[in-house]
Amino acid sequence: MDSEKKKEYTRRVAQANSTEMVVIISDIALDYIDEAKRAFSSDTADEEGFHKAIGCIQGCIAELIESLHYEYSPAKELRSLYNFCLRRIAVSEAKKDPGILDEVVKVLKPLRDAYDQISGENKNGPVMGNSQTVYAGLTYGREELIENLSTNANRGYLV
Repeated sequence: MDSEKKKEYTRRVAQANSTEMVVIISDIALDYIDEAKRAFSSDTADEEGFHKAIGCIQGCIAELIESLHYEYSPAKELRSLYNFCLRRIAVSEAKKDPGILDEVVKVLKPLRDAYDQISGENKNGPVMGNSQTVYAGLTYGREELIENLSTNANRGYLV
């Protein structure tokens, strides 16, 4: 994953509630699946990159399993789906077949979309307590765009 993607995810995580965190972790897993597929799509297969991406996908799925609340009914079913994903990822790695990861996408993508739909209903605050509020924007420089980041809560207005 390139540094720009990491910065984007860092910004999202800093402001996310618990439901949005599930969406973000799913997005990261899906990005790593794409990365694993790209590792074998070129003329020279990048086996090391494939294995690294597989490890990251497994880490994301493990984090999704750890985030389940078993006091609610769908948690056991979700765990079964996530365990299925882990098994298919392991088969993909053993056979060195990134095509098997499409089965994982078919499970993760609808779950991610469902969590995204309900994330607005979660009125809890951000998971990270002492994170800065991020206000970002672009301004025009003489020959380039300049990214601005303001961490001041009042953004220049007197309170």
